[in-house]
Amino acid sequence: MPHEVADKDLSEYRDAFSLFDKKGDDKIDSTQIGDLLRALGSNPTEAEAKKIAKELDPEGSKRVSFEEFLPMFLSCKGNKDHDLTEADFVEGLRTFDRDGTGMISVAELRHVLTSLGEKLSEQQVDAILANTSEAERGQINYEEFVKAVLSG
Repeated sequence: MPHEVADKDLSEYRDAFSLFDKKGDDKIDSTQIGDLLRALGSNPTEAEAKKIAKELDPEGSKRVSFEEFLPMFLSCKGNKDHDLTEADFVEGLRTFDRDGTGMISVAELRHVLTSLGEKLSEQQVDAILANTSEAERGQINYEEFVKAVLSG
């Protein structure tokens, strides 16, 4: 075990890991790695989670032990390069605010969410937009939108 991990943290990681161990053999399916990373506070994209799972299990049929998972998790946890902040999302959407009003069209937001980066389905976008009253008027305040989405 790496020495830089506090006992309290190690215990927390092991507890989370054990919640995903459905067979009771101290291992999880490699397909659960992304979910476990998210449960531990990381936020990998689906592509990143699949890449990590493939590194640990090239055939996709293996169960992964905590001892195999921990070093990979710690290296991901230490890599904060793609932990985006609210300001990062707002800045990205500001690109589409041609008038500088703080508003973008719902149609344009829908297009961005379904076609750029990690693409969302139409149903996922509908669910996100269902909680926004401004969406009915065709324009949305993107700063408030980002805050609402990130706060859950």
